[in-house]
Amino acid sequence: MMKERLSLHKVLTIAGSDTGGGAGIQADIKTITALGGYATTVITALTAQNTLGVQAILEVPASFVAQQIDAIMTDIGTDAIKTGMLVNEDIVDVVSLKIKEYNIKCVVVDPVMISKNEKRLLSADAVNAITSQLFPLSFLVTPNIPEAEHISGLRIKSPSDAEKAAQLVHQLGPQNVLIKGGHAGKSWDVKNEGKVIDVLYDGKSFEYIEGEYIPTKNTHGTGCTYASAIATCLAKGFGLKEAVVQAKKFVTASIRKSFNPGKGYGTLDQFGAIQFP
Repeated sequence: MMKERLSLHKVLTIAGSDTGGGAGIQADIKTITALGGYATTVITALTAQNTLGVQAILEVPASFVAQQIDAIMTDIGTDAIKTGMLVNEDIVDVVSLKIKEYNIKCVVVDPVMISKNEKRLLSADAVNAITSQLFPLSFLVTPNIPEAEHISGLRIKSPSDAEKAAQLVHQLGPQNVLIKGGHAGKSWDVKNEGKVIDVLYDGKSFEYIEGEYIPTKNTHGTGCTYASAIATCLAKGFGLKEAVVQAKKFVTASIRKSFNPGKGYGTLDQFGAIQFP
């Protein structure tokens, strides 16, 4: 007999669709579901992509993005929002407007700018709109090292550099900043224990969130998975640090179980990260 769901932890992901199934909306749905949440979606762009790269992007009209958000919020509602690929300034404007209209407080922003294969996913105007409009509405922003460098204007070669960048990003308005150290690999691991270090800043103090370094090319969708996992943990009532720690464990386990369905960068296995009864 199926167990009755005792509570519904709703997470709305606003992102682009990945035909290859490794990142974007597809990764978000898998992550939220694997962690026991209920995923709703707003699609900002359709992409033609596979493990070798992004071949084409079809942007969804901002007015239709607004209609999708209204459809969810006037009926189902949400406990948390995760944003990913927002494509252009008009979409950022609409998403920011709707977050304020529906008074959504738990917003996790993954400022997706460039794909795994170096395809630009965000216009310059959209980057400015995200930092000026969306960051001040966010509970947490989760840039990786290249994104944090672009936003802060700093070169990040160490955790101390990441701390300085996190302070500059924090000045743009988000309540909390998580700079992901995945692009540094284990080079930031001063203890030489094979760890990947992320830097979490709440405006007052820093926390280092460590995870096992797993040498693999199968990392497509890591950022999407991480941000969605954090949003789901927050929706379930976890505090910030615990949400990030649990999400980090989930991402690490998903990478450990990763695989390659094609000829390029492989993808995480979110369902391989959990133990089924």
